[in-house]
Amino acid sequence: MNADKEAVSRLQEVIGYRFKDPHLLTEALSHTSYTNERKLNKTKSYQRLEFLGDAVLELFSSKYLYDLYPDHKEGELTKERASMVCEQSLAVCARHIDLGDYILLGVGESMSGGNDKPSILSDVFEALIGAIFIDGGYEEAQRFIEVNVFNLGIRAGLDMKTMLQEMVQASGGNDEEIVYELVQTEGPEHMRTFTVSAMIGGTEYGRGSGRSKKEAEMQAASQAIVRLKKQKGE
Repeated sequence: MNADKEAVSRLQEVIGYRFKDPHLLTEALSHTSYTNERKLNKTKSYQRLEFLGDAVLELFSSKYLYDLYPDHKEGELTKERASMVCEQSLAVCARHIDLGDYILLGVGESMSGGNDKPSILSDVFEALIGAIFIDGGYEEAQRFIEVNVFNLGIRAGLDMKTMLQEMVQASGGNDEEIVYELVQTEGPEHMRTFTVSAMIGGTEYGRGSGRSKKEAEMQAASQAIVRLKKQKGE
């Protein structure tokens, strides 16, 4: 099981870490649909590394919030952490490094847009953290999380739509209205999929899909956040 060598090299350039054991990176990027389709050992998908990465991320985010909010009680810190490392927040972090471009998917999952599903992006992002932790140790994992989670500015307690609104206002775009336009509705009534476009000043900045309009709007907002950050060079 090997990911494209050029793609793997490019991703390592993006994240600023070169693996001593490249197989760990391939494993982190291998979705279950990919390993199942190729009848590979089930332990060679991202899931075990995600299990580890989730724990590593929880440890570092707990310490980060503990230092950031010295007056917060345990319950408040727990709530902040849950928001910071939720699926939508980690999907934004994953999109910021274009992680979806490198995920190995089965044909069916790939055709259904699996490389941009928040659930897959967030899981593989945690698997990547787990792989870095095994390969490079405590300090490399901490550096990656600081750069790609904490420094990215995904603020705990804010949903993606609120964060996008604040970003637009902070950039002097108070007169630029954010509009979420319903682009498409597919499927039977009990299994509808909604596709929504996030428009800023009449220009599309993000597009998302979900089983509800709210979910689609959140995904569209998260894509818009990534685009705005990249425009600003963050």
